[in-house]
Amino acid sequence: MNNLRTLAFTLVAYLALTSALWAGGSGLNVVVVVNQNSSNSVQLGNYYCEQRQVPPQNVLRVNWPGDNVLWTNTDFNSVLFNPLMAMLASRQLTNQIDYIVLSMDFPYRVAAASSEENSTTSTLFYGFKPDPNPPCSLASGSTSAYAGSEGIFRSTPPISASSNSFLVTMITASNLALAKQIIDHGVISDHTFPTQTVLLGKSGDPARDVRYSEFDNTVFDTRLRGNYSVLRTNIFDPPFIAGILGYENGSYSANLSPNAFIPGAMADNLTSFGGQIFQGTAGQTTLLSFLAVGASGSYGTVTEPCNYLVKFPSSENFFYQARGFSLAECYYQSVINPYQGMVAGEPLAAPFAQSASGFWNTLTSNSVLAATTNLYLQFTASDPQHPVQQIDLFLDGTWLQTVTNLPPHQNDILKVILNGQTATYTVPASATIKSVASGLASVLNANPYKLSTKVSAILHGDRIELQSTDTTKTGAQLSLSVSSTNSSGSLSTFVSASRTNFLDSIASGIKTIQISGTPIVGSSLQLTVTKTNGAVVTLAITNNSSTITLPQFTQQLLDLINNSPSLQTIDGLTGEDLGQATLTAYEFHLIARGQGYAAAQIQTAVSSTGLAVTPLSATTLTDNLTDLEPRNHLYITAGTTNLSVTSPLNTASLPDGYHELAAVAYEGSHVRTQTRATQIVLVQNTALSATFTTLLGGPNTALEATLQFGVVANTNIISKIELFSTGGSLGATTNQSSSTFSIAATNLDLGLHPFYALVTATNGQSYRTETKWIRLVGLESPVTLQIGAPPPTLVWPATAGRSYDILTATNVTDVFQVHDTLIPTNSLAQWVETNANPAQQFYRVRVSP
Repeated sequence: MNNLRTLAFTLVAYLALTSALWAGGSGLNVVVVVNQNSSNSVQLGNYYCEQRQVPPQNVLRVNWPGDNVLWTNTDFNSVLFNPLMAMLASRQLTNQIDYIVLSMDFPYRVAAASSEENSTTSTLFYGFKPDPNPPCSLASGSTSAYAGSEGIFRSTPPISASSNSFLVTMITASNLALAKQIIDHGVISDHTFPTQTVLLGKSGDPARDVRYSEFDNTVFDTRLRGNYSVLRTNIFDPPFIAGILGYENGSYSANLSPNAFIPGAMADNLTSFGGQIFQGTAGQTTLLSFLAVGASGSYGTVTEPCNYLVKFPSSENFFYQARGFSLAECYYQSVINPYQGMVAGEPLAAPFAQSASGFWNTLTSNSVLAATTNLYLQFTASDPQHPVQQIDLFLDGTWLQTVTNLPPHQNDILKVILNGQTATYTVPASATIKSVASGLASVLNANPYKLSTKVSAILHGDRIELQSTDTTKTGAQLSLSVSSTNSSGSLSTFVSASRTNFLDSIASGIKTIQISGTPIVGSSLQLTVTKTNGAVVTLAITNNSSTITLPQFTQQLLDLINNSPSLQTIDGLTGEDLGQATLTAYEFHLIARGQGYAAAQIQTAVSSTGLAVTPLSATTLTDNLTDLEPRNHLYITAGTTNLSVTSPLNTASLPDGYHELAAVAYEGSHVRTQTRATQIVLVQNTALSATFTTLLGGPNTALEATLQFGVVANTNIISKIELFSTGGSLGATTNQSSSTFSIAATNLDLGLHPFYALVTATNGQSYRTETKWIRLVGLESPVTLQIGAPPPTLVWPATAGRSYDILTATNVTDVFQVHDTLIPTNSLAQWVETNANPAQQFYRVRVSP
């Protein structure tokens, strides 16, 4: 990485720029779906919107009167999917929304005729996938193209570019408080870069331990990141260690300790019914158990999946997290066939997202804008490896325009030097980050270059994995350097390497041995081991029993191997993981005790009398060859570290009045981390205006209140006045210049809500009022009274719209009687004694029963 990365732009013809929104993930890109038949669902949705700054128009209210376990595909479509698609189209959010949050009390299973049930989250992710031959089957068309892509979700859809797809999670728990905890843990995890460890467990249950073979790859990848700790373990219940970052295992149940996980943690268990959260699971641990002890996200299958690896998260989801991807991106990238799986948790949690910094130049709060106004923006990347590529402008939470986008610049030159051998790639016209990574990988894999370097380049989205096949060199002996240049000086494409040399593996070599047949008296098994120093060890067993089974006989060989002093040293091996491979065959692993490629060069040969053995000849312990070879990573990025932009905004096409302008900058990689700078402005191109008054309501208002708002336009030529809040329009009047709106607070439920009005004149001009924020609250703590005189005047902090009784007595030991009742219209209540000369009085105030 070199060359100056500071660019200044004056963008006049901004309409010529792309209008596509590629979201890295923020509240701007989320739709929150609430079930109006559940107060918990609505309150949780309100809470999520507040914590993640989700615009009010991004809330969809649906009505589902059934239970929270199962619905039919027909109900799913009529209650959820079809209203969602209509809402996105009518509110112009189709190209903005990538994430869907289902706010508790929705069914998590979808049923259709002649098919295994799918999960609700997967059905919304990429459609219902019929599976007519459950349980141990794979639905046709259920493979997700997004899995393992390390791509931008919008440009890497799971099925096709024309399909509707969303990153869907359900936030749910046994109660509202626990569900809010999931949100809290996700939100506070952002940009924290935790140093705690992820544990990848091996329980000893062969049927559920199938993911263990993937763990070495993840350990290797995260070691190259250098910012993330992953540890393999065979401890059955590692979460007894409090405060870990993540967990994967395969067991019937897990014994989880309180506070097992830190904010941002992902944790799941490979078992049959981890997603059957509100049903009997015969003791199997469900994903709710992980969320209850601190995890921000989890995964589980809602019907029997069998132990198909492709139906469960790969451990690479932790590597994706280390890169900075959001929790939802991590999970959906790590599951190849997720149709039976439920993803639960806070989707935007991103502990390793590295955001930029940014601000508006000269634009102050309530600045008056008219006609075409130049906007001045400054965004600065956190470091050269995370450049700023694109800036979008949002108006009141809805995408308005792309201010600038810096794709890979034509004729940028990327140079890679492997072991002194130089490869050069010139960026062509109309390139993307993905196409540049693909082009560079092709150059590195082309002969004679690949023959001379003995390095393979494997493409993963914007990342290129380099694997050395040179058995004569360690990682430290494999040098790597990179550079990015452009002779014209307008460089915007960069290549970076994880290290200046390759990293050696700490994985142990593995060989799978399969044995079939039925042992009889005289059957034998023999293992011959030739160590890397040439020493030969031979171990053999002969069967003397007429009743012994194949697994029992094979276990005798494993016991002999594991107790042989000659194989206990670092150049020896172990025999592990005995399990059934087919109806008539069992298999086990021979695993090197040493680490890396060299230690895996032990030669092993298993032979038998009376039984069939595979493989037939001597082999090394290199089934996991790619996990043993030295490795490095290259990353392709685009953009600049310092982006100063001057962009014109034509305010004439906008409603007059108050608006929130948000400039969103995106990291120039496939992670696309967002940075947002916001400001309130006043657009003023016409004489139209209106006043917006809260008649009943205050910063805190009682849930039982009926909110009242008044809107008065400054002209009589008004065609419509419409009131908006969480979820969209609350009501409208036509052909009148002033309106009073009464809104039952219970329709919105507890939480923080914005209110504003849009006034439209008969000539098409419109005016958007300022936004008033009101928090709807439940029962409150005892009030503190202040009293003044004469006459006695009581003042106390109140909840607008709540009824209070004033009680009096002439002696403090007497029974207090209701003297008057008051309903404050704002957050400060005041009551004046109507008796100008009362006798001695004692006063109390209570919320009216």
